[in-house]
Amino acid sequence: MEHSGGKTSLVIACGGTGGHLFPGLAVAEEWTGRGREVLLLVSEKKIDQEARRKYPQYRFETVPAIGKPATFSPKMLPFLWKLWRTTGRCGSLLKEFKADAVLGMGGFTSLPPCWAAKRAGLPAFVHDSNALPGKANRLTAKFCRKVFIGMEPARSFFPGKDVVPTGTPVRAEMRTLPSRAEAAAKFGLDPSRPTLMVTGGSQGARRLNSLVAMAFGDFPKGTQVLHIAGPLDQPRVEEEAAGRDGYRVVGFCDDMPSAYAVSDAVLSRSGASSMTELSFLGLPSILVPFPYAADDHQTRNAEVFEKAGAAFLEPEGALDAAKLAARVTTLMSDLQTRDRMAQAARSLAVPDAAARVCDAIEATLSRK
Repeated sequence: MEHSGGKTSLVIACGGTGGHLFPGLAVAEEWTGRGREVLLLVSEKKIDQEARRKYPQYRFETVPAIGKPATFSPKMLPFLWKLWRTTGRCGSLLKEFKADAVLGMGGFTSLPPCWAAKRAGLPAFVHDSNALPGKANRLTAKFCRKVFIGMEPARSFFPGKDVVPTGTPVRAEMRTLPSRAEAAAKFGLDPSRPTLMVTGGSQGARRLNSLVAMAFGDFPKGTQVLHIAGPLDQPRVEEEAAGRDGYRVVGFCDDMPSAYAVSDAVLSRSGASSMTELSFLGLPSILVPFPYAADDHQTRNAEVFEKAGAAFLEPEGALDAAKLAARVTTLMSDLQTRDRMAQAARSLAVPDAAARVCDAIEATLSRK
């Protein structure tokens, strides 16, 4: 099981979006905590390069992330050429790192390293956080020994594969939130007032941002808003919310543990990473799926939470300021509803997801 370096080495491909990166980092924390070695493959995107600075204890390598065009598109030939070259580069990295296994956390960043692992005779694994897996993961799964899933509805998309329900891993920093008072001070909020966090996710949310600013006047008296508007939309939202008591706008939040610590409820998109954190922390939510997500997978994620009673699902197209204010009022003024939803959210969490992923990889390696 161990190579000449003495430590079992895992390559984790986790670049491209927070939904792939953060769970990948959580597995890296668990794997290295077991005395193993890890190499993280990320994309050129800003979010990945920021992670390199924040986690200097890990070795990162950048590989091109390549989205697949439509099958009969003229872009297909350049895509295949790039895929072939990236797979070759991944193969060289696996050899140089003396990798024992490869884990892809999803998206097209995972396809070349998992394919390279298969060609090198190494076990590969893929993790899918969503209720409706993306095309990239369905393709990557063909090269993998096991498929790890975050949500049970994903199972049916991997027929004939060894599917292991692990949940989606959560970074260690989410396990030790600061006190509410500390977190409130950081954002200039009052710790004694009920607080709604609003976040549009990495894709941004211009219309949703405006709806919140418009509806704020009809929120229950005393409600505060911590609005993570996205760097591009921050100036506009600040203008729309100017002069309102208890309305704090930030562009980018690099301290999500503090943001969660001061929040009683959350209004957000329904990307898998956000959903994992909401369930792990037991936070009730209003979910407004990103309407242009591939295969509308964010709606499928939100439906899992709505069905469990952990969230209100509101399609963006049907949402207006009055409807939003009514939903927020239900959530922020009724403590019983909020407690019930918080419990339902917690019931969806898998707190030891990173350990489950590492256990399954180790079990496969020990059988090798």
